[in-house]
Amino acid sequence: MKRIQMTPRPDWCSQAESFGFRFHTLEGEPYWDESACYQFSLREIEEDIEAPTEALHGMCLDLVAEVVRSEQLLTQLAIPEKAWGLIADSWKFAEPSLYGRMDFSYDGHGPAKFYEYNADTPTSLYETGFFQWLWLEQQIERRQLPAGADQYNRLQEALIERLEMIGRAGQPLHLACCRDHPEDAGTIEYLADCAEQAGLRPSTLFMDDIGLGPDGRFIGLGHAPIDQLFKLYPWEWMWQEAFSGQIATGGTQFIEPPWKLILSNKGILPLLWERHKGHPNLLPAWFEGDKGRAPDLDRWVRKPLFSREGANISVETPVGVEQQVEGPYGNIPTIIQSWCPPPQFAGHYCLIGSWVVGKEPVGIGIREDNTAITRDTSRFIPHCITD
Repeated sequence: MKRIQMTPRPDWCSQAESFGFRFHTLEGEPYWDESACYQFSLREIEEDIEAPTEALHGMCLDLVAEVVRSEQLLTQLAIPEKAWGLIADSWKFAEPSLYGRMDFSYDGHGPAKFYEYNADTPTSLYETGFFQWLWLEQQIERRQLPAGADQYNRLQEALIERLEMIGRAGQPLHLACCRDHPEDAGTIEYLADCAEQAGLRPSTLFMDDIGLGPDGRFIGLGHAPIDQLFKLYPWEWMWQEAFSGQIATGGTQFIEPPWKLILSNKGILPLLWERHKGHPNLLPAWFEGDKGRAPDLDRWVRKPLFSREGANISVETPVGVEQQVEGPYGNIPTIIQSWCPPPQFAGHYCLIGSWVVGKEPVGIGIREDNTAITRDTSRFIPHCITD
């Protein structure tokens, strides 16, 4: 694994605009950055990223099966009691999930270290599945990459296959996100395109377009009933809404299913460590109240049970907070994870996001930042395999 300088395609920006990649630049700074790429060997991908992703996902599913049967664990994860029954039922009836992203620290040497599982509302989907693949093909055509270069990226094909399995052929699939979030809107539009290729009838809307009909069913624009809804809206927010009492009775199948609230919870990190202590891909982690059981740490990371895009994550030492990202999750219980900073390449911190569709590892996307905490403004860097 190494970071190599690349010559950007001269027309990449106009291409991005033409393909609807409207969030390639955020707040005047590049989000998509092809001035470099990360180069891997096939062995590094297969043995150090793909295999651990599959193994850890299996461990996570085993943990879900345990948590849904335990009031003590559901309470420890701060999951609202009114959600317990629906979560248990969605697991019992094997409601299907679509995708998730595991974040790893990896530098090409030693095992990848699992940071967390973005299992409910992960973004960077479009730029991983489509735009970095387009970059690879065009850089090979331009002879900036060797003819045999490849990419660990079956994400788009896997999404289409999974949507075909989850969806109902010829029937509507509603896809919703919040207003005024270009990246979320781009993710929804990309998934709508994948759904259309899967033989479904995608219909995009915003979360505040959704209402309740007189019969108690969730409805969308034009009062159309919502039978299936992909929501880029976290479950922990859903359970705080006024309509949360109708989630179980509103006649809608949700994607991601309710049981994903367990896997998107940072509390799975200490639970996994308790059950698989010493596993080479896991970092030691503890619930906030259990920190006294941890060995003396020179530095650690504090994470809220629920958060997005690095919000309210802090790097701490015995003398205080070294680094912190502000956010809206300050009142949420936290976990402690031992310090294992992302590797630095040419002064840039690198985080690998490993995508799972259904139960299958299917590809990676790489984010870079100038600090050890990856945020919503972190840059996306493409990758390639060259052997």
